[in-house]
Amino acid sequence: MKIYIPIALILFALNLSAQADVSYQKPPQEILELVDVPLAPSVLLDDKKEYVVFLYRNAYKTIAELSEKELRLGGLRIDPKTNISSRKTYYNNVKIKYLNKDSDEIVQVKGLPQNARLANFNWSPDQRKICLTNTTATGVELWVFDLETASLQRLTEPNLNANLGDVINWFEDSESVLVKMLPSARKDLIDTEAAIPTGPTVSVNDGKKAQNRTYQDLLKNKNDEFNFEQLSLSEIYKVSLDGKKEKWLDMAMYWSLSFSPDGNYVLVSTVEKPFSYLVPYRRFPYKTIIYTKDAKPVNTLIEVPLIEDLPVGFMAVREGKRRFSWRKDKAATIIYVEALDGGDPKNEVEYRDEVFQLDAPFDGEGKSLIKLTNRYGGMNWGNDEMAVVYDYWWNTRNTKGYLFNPSDNTQTPTIFEDRNYQDRYSDPGNFVTKRNEMGSYVMAIENDEVFLLGAGYTEEGQFPFLDKLNLKTAEKTRIYQSAYTDKKESLRDYNPKNNKLLVRIESPTEYPNYYFRDLSATTEDQQLSQLTYFENPFKSIQNIEKEVIKYKRDDGVDLSATLYLPLGYDKKKKEKMPMVLWAYPTEFKDQSSAGQNTQNPNEFTYPYYGSMIYWVTKGYVVLDDASFPIVGEGDEEPNDSFRSQLVANAKAAIDAVDKMGYIDRDRVGVAGHSYGAFMVANLLSHSDLFAAGIARSGAYNRTLTPFGFQSEERSYWIAPEIYYEMSPFMHADKMQSPMLLIHGEADNNSGTYPMQSERYFNALKGLGATVRLVMLPKESHGYRALESVLHVLWEQDKWLDKYVKNRDKEAEKVLEKEAATDGQ
Repeated sequence: MKIYIPIALILFALNLSAQADVSYQKPPQEILELVDVPLAPSVLLDDKKEYVVFLYRNAYKTIAELSEKELRLGGLRIDPKTNISSRKTYYNNVKIKYLNKDSDEIVQVKGLPQNARLANFNWSPDQRKICLTNTTATGVELWVFDLETASLQRLTEPNLNANLGDVINWFEDSESVLVKMLPSARKDLIDTEAAIPTGPTVSVNDGKKAQNRTYQDLLKNKNDEFNFEQLSLSEIYKVSLDGKKEKWLDMAMYWSLSFSPDGNYVLVSTVEKPFSYLVPYRRFPYKTIIYTKDAKPVNTLIEVPLIEDLPVGFMAVREGKRRFSWRKDKAATIIYVEALDGGDPKNEVEYRDEVFQLDAPFDGEGKSLIKLTNRYGGMNWGNDEMAVVYDYWWNTRNTKGYLFNPSDNTQTPTIFEDRNYQDRYSDPGNFVTKRNEMGSYVMAIENDEVFLLGAGYTEEGQFPFLDKLNLKTAEKTRIYQSAYTDKKESLRDYNPKNNKLLVRIESPTEYPNYYFRDLSATTEDQQLSQLTYFENPFKSIQNIEKEVIKYKRDDGVDLSATLYLPLGYDKKKKEKMPMVLWAYPTEFKDQSSAGQNTQNPNEFTYPYYGSMIYWVTKGYVVLDDASFPIVGEGDEEPNDSFRSQLVANAKAAIDAVDKMGYIDRDRVGVAGHSYGAFMVANLLSHSDLFAAGIARSGAYNRTLTPFGFQSEERSYWIAPEIYYEMSPFMHADKMQSPMLLIHGEADNNSGTYPMQSERYFNALKGLGATVRLVMLPKESHGYRALESVLHVLWEQDKWLDKYVKNRDKEAEKVLEKEAATDGQ
């Protein structure tokens, strides 16, 4: 007898098996209690170290907050109702501690707005006040925080425009600010979903090469252009602390504003037309004009056209003047840079960039200060006779640091640093700065000596340091080096006047806290005075075993990782446990840098939403931040042997932990996010090392990013074989292990379109792989809503439990099912 089943019912049944109707879930209690814990506040200190400001916020947003209306235009994500980034992180409480008073009391600030959503904190020049914004249900308000009275006061209605950022700039007198306000002439936005098209969208090219990364959230049509313009338009107002306001500049698309160090001039940049559908707003045309502090135009410095067609290569820049900024040690002097190679990395020249300065009234050509071998990387100003400039070149990973005399360009600069910037062991550190009389930060110079704070990575471990450098003799002397072997000490600031360091000290069980270290004192107890007293919110895992392990790849490259043993693990018994490996591949141009260890076992154990550390509570060994270097020396590029190096890294990691006797190597899972997810997919396709994998927010088909990705600057048409070999999508038929794919539906990261996971899932499903795809509503590249985070942890726990911890049981079920099928 034949049984006929309606096709509609068959399709319905298939749909039920393919899509699971799942509401937001929560992970087991062991994990849950480590997730939504109160965050320690962020800390702000003034330069004189008289005030400690504590900013409090929630660890996560809610899915309701992420569901508020959002427009994605020109690379921005905007809340059109409030006129601020829809993804902004807000603080909801402020407290203060007075270091200039004999009290450890932390004072609650008065006058907080109801349902406070505070952001854009900006110190006044005299550092007695802080201006900030508060976002209400209808817009953004300007507020001022008086530190001495510990009180907040509102200065404006919710009419600020923070869509392009840089919304608050102080006048030198600390009594008024420049702010961007919504213009009265702004037009209503177009509802792009309801608008009836008036014609097709047409893009053209006149034969120029315009090779750009796969940017997200770009403008797509004329309606988008209109909305972007309206949301970018603002008027500039001068607002006094007594609440008075006066218009300073008429309506335009104001991008950035910057006062000169003496406060007499303002550097103003505006976004101009035409817009682009290929690049984000930062490459739209823009104009930079200098005004007096009374809003009188002085000179137009530059008008930059639309930049869609840069030369090929990561070191490509546009031709002409760029990187305008104020010289920090001068009252009103402009600094800018020009490329000497036409902006094209392929042009071989002796010098790539030249730095100029331009004095008031800012017309004509600037004076040359220095020519650089590589591309300009930044400046530290000292005084009339001493400054430091850095350059860098991505292709070789080279960076140089130059000491030079900005008053005499005939003097030969002294190169005090010439190294591979990925070589952390040789990093000399960063120069200590101080606020000068104009409120700008310049290098601290005492008796012809400058000071450097270094991270202090060495083969033996991490030992941060403070050095002084004699400018006349170039002799370097070590003033202090942290000697902790059971804690981590980070050096945050140094005052050569009183010989005190601001440091942060932590251990695996001690939450990071701030201290002053008085280097004039003789004993440790005398040196240290504690500023903050944050407690460990993760006490349930404070006794886990943790160590940094070192091992080698088959080709001799040194590797390292942080190893966590399961909570309560008996090292004498050495039971073979399941393991989860977490990693992220990094490209290097030499084996020496690739093999350096930059992990510190004394860091506080801080599980965050993306961490695998949670699973120590579930009986897993966790190998965190395992080294996954991809090395290409000389003419060879790292990605030329990406797959083989990836597998070699994974095998070395598993071998190392297996040799220690802690794991069952048949029950090892691998997880990664973004490029780490790309790694996971490749490992599961090209090795049999893993029982299962978790890949979050990755890209799996590199032909969808044809003009480069990550650290690959060659296009698909230059190296098609590389794109093919590296793309897991192209090898979906080789998938050997169950894989959990997770992706935010609103991912805005370059290259990791949500479509990447959707298409990859379809390919794997069509080829019979064991795979699950979880698309998170409203989430971007990183996950922000508590509901999403808890659900991701639940998904990962279920996946690991089924396919890693209980792999043998799952295999038995499959065999039983196959046997039953064969017997029918």
